[in-house]
Amino acid sequence: MNAKESIFALFQDGTLAVKTASEICKILNIPYREKQRVIDLLELLVKDGKLYQNDGGRYGTSEQLGLIKGVLSGNERGFAFLVPEDKTAYENDFFIPHKNLHGALHGDTVLIEKSFGRGEDEGNVVKILQRGYTTIVGTFQKDRRAGYLVPDEKKYSTDIYIPLSDCFNIPSGVKAVAKITSYPYGKSPGGEIIEVLGDEDDFFAEELSIIRSYDLREEFPETVEKEAQKQQNRDITERDLIGRKDFRDTVIVTIDGEDTRDIDDAVSLEKIGNEYRLCVHIADVSHYVGYRSILDNDAFERGTSVYFPDRVLPMLPRALSNGICSLNEGEDRLTLSCIMHVDKKGVVKNSEIVEGIIRSTYKMTYTDVEKMLSGDGETVKKYPLVADMVPLFAELTHILQTMRQKKGNVSLDVKEAKILFNPETNEIRIPKYERLFSYQIIEAFMVLANETVAEYMHAIDAPFVYRIHEKPSEEKATNFRAFAQTLGLTARFSAVDVKPYDYQNLLKSAEGLPVYSVLNRVMLRSMQKARYSPENVGHFGLASTCYCHFTSPIRRYPDLCIHRIIKEIIRGGYEDATKTYAGFVDEAAKRSSERERRATDAERDVDDLYTTMYMSEHIGEEFDAVISGVTSFGLFAELSNTIEGFVPIESLFGEFTFDPDRFRLNGNYESYTIGEEVRVRVIDVDFERRRAEFRILQKIEK
Repeated sequence: MNAKESIFALFQDGTLAVKTASEICKILNIPYREKQRVIDLLELLVKDGKLYQNDGGRYGTSEQLGLIKGVLSGNERGFAFLVPEDKTAYENDFFIPHKNLHGALHGDTVLIEKSFGRGEDEGNVVKILQRGYTTIVGTFQKDRRAGYLVPDEKKYSTDIYIPLSDCFNIPSGVKAVAKITSYPYGKSPGGEIIEVLGDEDDFFAEELSIIRSYDLREEFPETVEKEAQKQQNRDITERDLIGRKDFRDTVIVTIDGEDTRDIDDAVSLEKIGNEYRLCVHIADVSHYVGYRSILDNDAFERGTSVYFPDRVLPMLPRALSNGICSLNEGEDRLTLSCIMHVDKKGVVKNSEIVEGIIRSTYKMTYTDVEKMLSGDGETVKKYPLVADMVPLFAELTHILQTMRQKKGNVSLDVKEAKILFNPETNEIRIPKYERLFSYQIIEAFMVLANETVAEYMHAIDAPFVYRIHEKPSEEKATNFRAFAQTLGLTARFSAVDVKPYDYQNLLKSAEGLPVYSVLNRVMLRSMQKARYSPENVGHFGLASTCYCHFTSPIRRYPDLCIHRIIKEIIRGGYEDATKTYAGFVDEAAKRSSERERRATDAERDVDDLYTTMYMSEHIGEEFDAVISGVTSFGLFAELSNTIEGFVPIESLFGEFTFDPDRFRLNGNYESYTIGEEVRVRVIDVDFERRRAEFRILQKIEK
């Protein structure tokens, strides 16, 4: 054991824990002239990450010094908050003054120690463990001495210094991406411009800035594209069909939006006596994307496809996602198929998961199905082979919906804007929100397949990635119950042990009321976020004891991951599957959950940009709206197309006090509460905050 190891061993047994260098020398009987050698050894241990030194010069492990790990959330005024990694041990965030950051920035993962300041929840950064940003998006500016990238992210409270020699040909005022190359202490980070996105006032440059801020890219590495093309060029051979069930003589349809190109799923349905035989056929992407292959590694990194109004960033190259894996009409495609026999109560009596091959009969749209259900003769003639099947779709869907309602399924109807973009004219349209029954058909069938597959895999105790949704916390359930009561609704459920049917009954009681949409949204906020996990704890929202994502392997990595496991098991390789994937499912669940959150946030921010641009064309116009949010500084009002605008409190007549418990602004002339209907005028738009500004003209009395 060398000297460094010997000293560390004395920290591990507590002998030297939380001691200064002088105290350590005294304990070890080290003469003063040898003190620097001890300090050098301590600094080596600090550099290795085995020891840390606090602000008082004391050394110890992170546990001995009581250090707290977390991620910094910055503020444009220079200070930050630490969001602790362990929220169970540390419920509140810690305030970090600028002087205590010691070079740490927004997004960095750090260790802090509690410090004496304005309160108990103040901290001091001891160690930067990982930088949050390696690239950053912003507006490029330069003067005679240097260039600077001003980050779009306001929480990143410092500019990025760009040497003039590296940016002399880049004009000021463009949106750009900088790679951060250095973090000189006490100075701005240094960097280099790696991509110019466009002019600062260009709409599409702004959109691309948002996309790049989430580190998202459309293009694939050349090696990945080549491998995808190689797979696309593969013919389906007799060897590929060994062990597969042939569905090519069965009438099978795909049902998607008009502009869908990556088709994951297809369905067929027949009624046999009193039972329904529902087949859900899912693209066998894993046949072309092998585990740990170059395609798989890239898909694992991306985690999911990301959808914007004018573009898609696919998880897989288009040679796969739009080509050989997509269940295109009239083309032979390999599948993993779930065959379910469902009784008249919606219960799956027996099921089977098989590898298959299909040839889709029709590529149908939701609109087509809707027209057929309403008896449109022309559409029926267009799809004669499914004239009897489509009514069966509706019949089984009603049965499944009734079954789920009895189980307590929380059927949230959270409105989302449908943004339609015409690339030829750059026109943005956002029609009034409507939820077609044909959407519900596919949703019901996919949910049933997901549940059936998950139950089978859980029953055999195989390694798996489940889709879980934990019940609301007691605090959030209590707050939501109080909110519902302020709307005049009866909410008497137990916040300690809230059940899905408690939420379902509350939604039913609000059907037909103006507050229904707002109740949906607040209910969603009260619930936990669904995520992926190798452990099954059920799905609260679906009132399901066991659930997964099986039906979209083209655009979601968890689906692709579990396809491989399922195929190996149904081929008789249970032990091999357990050995290969037991550790990987945890890694896949964590990465997929993280990538899903990133995609959702990016999609939301881009949608906000589009809705803001759309509303800029409607300044001065009047609309009916519902108050969807109440704060101390104003109101939010939602239009029928789901666009939300802000009403500043200064624009309201009179003086107001905010009642947070009742979500109400009480005024001396007029009061406003969530769920009330109002007439508004569009006054302006704020592109920086990506929202419209409204003025309330009057309340709408019913």
